[in-house]
Amino acid sequence: MDWQLLIGQATVNGLVVGLLYLLMAVGFTLVFGVMRMVNFAHGEFYMLGAFAAYTLVVHLGLPFLLAVALSVVLAIAFGSVVEWLILKPFRKDELNGMIVTIGLAMILQNVALMVFGPDPVSMPSIATGATTVLGVTVANSRLYVVVFAIAVLLLLYAFLRHSPVGRGLRAVVEDADIAALQGVRSRLYYPLGFGIGIGLAAIAGALMAPLFSVSPFMGQTPLLKAFMVVILGGLGSIPGAAIAGLCLGLLESYSSLFLSSSTADMLIFILVVVGMLAFPRGLIGRGEA
Repeated sequence: MDWQLLIGQATVNGLVVGLLYLLMAVGFTLVFGVMRMVNFAHGEFYMLGAFAAYTLVVHLGLPFLLAVALSVVLAIAFGSVVEWLILKPFRKDELNGMIVTIGLAMILQNVALMVFGPDPVSMPSIATGATTVLGVTVANSRLYVVVFAIAVLLLLYAFLRHSPVGRGLRAVVEDADIAALQGVRSRLYYPLGFGIGIGLAAIAGALMAPLFSVSPFMGQTPLLKAFMVVILGGLGSIPGAAIAGLCLGLLESYSSLFLSSSTADMLIFILVVVGMLAFPRGLIGRGEA
């Protein structure tokens, strides 16, 4: 048995999964940072992104990258409308907002169930062949997912760091009241922040679609993992979510290599609890939210 090859493959798989968790978690923490709302419908937007990409590629014959881009645009537009029409009265109302997002999740899941049916569907692979990277053979489909996810995260970083709108969004995330005193019109950033957050979930779902099956119930596990990543990283901390997401993906991949899937999941939850006890405010906690 070539342990070096197995560990290399596990590292690649962990990086793929970790980047998908990271996209989910950054979107989740962005929504929380802007609206102070735990969005339990986040997994359903992940599911809708996957189904949007599947429909555009399989039924309309569009190229995969174009399908991902359109899925994200549709998700951001839909998310902004949902925030404006449904969630606007519950901004910064954590308890009632959480209950509303749970109801929204159930509605979206059942709509997808009626439209697409209960059976999982598969999307064609986005690429054939493999590439050797540092002595490890990586399927091109997974390599493309890694490259695209990293590109999205770099673009998001550049947007938040260097654009006027991105700086305004960061100011609202840090402290909406102080941002308002500096002339930032916070109410304009709520639908934008929510739209970008669920757009990141849609990207994760669209990128996942060629690698795994797509079903109306697929958003539950990624939502749980994203929530774990956000808690470990620190509520509202994007750098913390980045560190925790990659660590969780790699840990999940390595533990699955040596242990059964159920034992690996149990180990991950134990380590998450230990991490929360060691870092009550997360790896890079912001203190008072």
